[in-house]
This record gives sequence, structure tokens and C-alpha cells, in this order.
Amino acid sequence: MNSLARFVAWGTALFAVTTAALAQPQAPTELKLGMSTFMTGPASALGAPAKVAADMWIEEFNAAGGINGTKLSPTWIDEGQGADKFLSEYRRIAQEPGEKVMVSAISSGYCNTLAPVAEDLKVINILWECSTEKTLEERPYKYVFRTDPNATMEMVAAVLELLKVKPDFKTIAVVNQDYAWGHDSWEIFRNTLLALKPDVKVVAELFPKFGASDFSTEVTRIQALHPDVVLSTAWGGDLDTFLRQASQRGLLKSSQFVLPLADSSLERLGDAVPPGVIVGFVGDGYFADPEFANDPEASAFVKKFKARTGAYPNFAVYHMIQALKALTSAYKQAIAANHGQWPTTDQVADTLHKLDYRGLSRPIHIREDGQALEGQLLGVTVKDPSQPFPIARHLLFYPADIVAPPVGQKSAEWVKTLKPALIQNSEIKHVGD
Repeated sequence: MNSLARFVAWGTALFAVTTAALAQPQAPTELKLGMSTFMTGPASALGAPAKVAADMWIEEFNAAGGINGTKLSPTWIDEGQGADKFLSEYRRIAQEPGEKVMVSAISSGYCNTLAPVAEDLKVINILWECSTEKTLEERPYKYVFRTDPNATMEMVAAVLELLKVKPDFKTIAVVNQDYAWGHDSWEIFRNTLLALKPDVKVVAELFPKFGASDFSTEVTRIQALHPDVVLSTAWGGDLDTFLRQASQRGLLKSSQFVLPLADSSLERLGDAVPPGVIVGFVGDGYFADPEFANDPEASAFVKKFKARTGAYPNFAVYHMIQALKALTSAYKQAIAANHGQWPTTDQVADTLHKLDYRGLSRPIHIREDGQALEGQLLGVTVKDPSQPFPIARHLLFYPADIVAPPVGQKSAEWVKTLKPALIQNSEIKHVGD
């Protein structure tokens, strides 16, 4: 090879190495997180504790070194300010310069709107709470993920729990919030119930407005109908208000109540919730889960959170930690697979699409459509001398693989194919007592 040829070859090799180096991002000093939750309004009863948990966890994570030296830097958006202002703030933060990930949102009413925005901007978005199954079922996403269970897992498990606790009921009424979550969750619950127990009669479908302060109309209607079962998938301040008003008129003792999201309200409501109510945890994170009483990480977190807030963590707190642990685990795995180099957004997204990780409870898997598979924990309220509020006992764990549709199937149709044999599935396990 003559001198000119060697020079050309050397220059070509140098160009290739330089181009590869430029294409691979350098590790930033901080990873910006655009995070949202309800910080004001009735829904803040659920959302505000999640913010406290996130700030506490991020503080400790950064103190321990962050992601190979890169610290997390959160910027918060209040979902209580309304849809227009929320989306404007979301776009602003998502388009700021620098390495960033969006961790949003808590409200199902926002998820279907922000998901396509994140996809268009090619920014990773972790749906850390919003449960509407439609977001990830109606179109594929490369950059949008949900690190908690969706409505299908939650509602199918709730139906199974009801059929185990009270198998012979004949009538049911529903009182749900009038927005995406309230309608979507009822659709899944109803279709599942009719597939497994087709003789049930739905006597009332009531949808008071989100943030309602007066449920007297709904309580009066239910009292007149005397349904065997009352379902409400309401949460936060709405559920608190409804249950207080229903309890004052004895409704919680005259019908079997099913409250799949009651975990967020039990501590605040105290004696307003009597023994025998079916409650859920929107996943399997529960501070009184006997299987995790001696787990070092879970028990230490519960203790720190209680010391900081004066309350026990609710399911939104567990979901927030799941989101942060999924995100940081994905970055660390992508860096390891990238021979120690900081990964591109696409490399992190690819890792998230097949991630196995653990929050503060049982292992979770994110499948190829971006949906996390998390099992469901449900139980029945009892009085416990250790607490001034009801505790859930007779806990049952419903594995995700029996309550989630296969990838590519629509939940509303899949649940119609379920068979009564599912009620006795051997994978359903008793927890503790």
C-alpha cells in the first residue's frame, strides 16, 4: 500500500471512530425528570404522598451516586391545574434542552393525550399511575411505558375476589367517577363479571362528576334499590367523601362493597369503613403485607415514609417508586450493555421493552407493548388493635399472567372470553393468614 493509500485508509478509520464517538452521547451531569401528580384539589389526597415519596427516594438515590454518577433532577407539574395548563407545561418541559425522561401522569384523563405527544417528541414517558388500558392498546408506542398495572388486571382480579367472597349475589350497582378511569374500569369489570356470572343483574350505573362533594343522590338511589353488591373504583378525595356519606346512612353494612382502590382511603376514613369490605391495592404494594414485613428494603421504606409524613404509603406511593426504579434500572442495564457508555434514548427504550425489575413488592416484567405485568393483591377489611383504621386480611394474590390479556388483544373483548374455571385457578395464592 503506497503512502497516499495508507493516509486515506487512516483518515477513513479515524472518521469512523470519530463519528461513532459523536453519535454516542456523553454521560450528563444530571438526568432531568419531568414529573407530574395531583398536588392540589381533592385528588391530591392520593397524588401528594407520591410526590413526597419520589422526592425522598430521589434524594437518597442521588446521595448514593445516582446513575453511575449522573444525578436525577425532577421538575414537577401539578395535574390539578387543568388539562390545558397541564399539557402546556408538559410540552415545555419535554422540549427543554438536555437529557430527560417524563414520568407522567397519575390521571387516566391525561394519558391518552400525552402519550402521542411523547412519541412525537421521541422522549421516554413513564405512565407511573394512570390505569386506563386503552392508552397502550389503541396504538403501539416506542417511547411510552406503564410501570404499574392497568385497569384490566385490577378489575379482573376484583371480580375474582368478589366471586370468592360472595359467590351467590344477584344484583350489583356501580358508583364511579365520570371520566376515563371511571368508565373504562366499569366496562372491564362489567364484561368480566357477565362472562363469569352471567345471571347477575346491574341495577344502577351512577357516574357523579369528578371532584363531587355531595353524593346524597347516589346514596339515596342505592338505598332504594337494595343491591347485593356496590362497586366503586373511585379514589382519593372523591372516594373519601362518598364513603363517609354512605357510611353515615348505613349503606356499607347493608350491601357488600367492593373498593378496588380503597387502599388510598382506609387510613383517613378510620371507622367509617366497617369490617367485611373488599379492598384492593392497584397492584400488590401494601404496607401491611405479611410477606414483606421483614423485607429490608420494603420495611425500611415504610418506616422512613411514615416518619416523614405521619402516614403509611398508599398504592400511588408504591407505583411512584416502581416507576423510578424501572427507569434507573433500565439506564443501568443499557449502560452495561453499551460497554459502560451512556446510552441513547433508543437504547434505553429498547431496554424498557423487556425489563425485569422489582419495586418494593414482588417482581415485575415490562413486556414488548410497554405494559408492566404486576400481580394484584386484594383482601377484606377487619378491625385490628394495632391500628385505628381497618386493615386488610384474608389476602389473596392474583398473578398478572391470569388477569392480563395477551399482547395485541383488546381488554374489553378479551374479558368476554373468560371462563368460570378461572375463579378456582391454582395460581391464586393466599398471603399470610
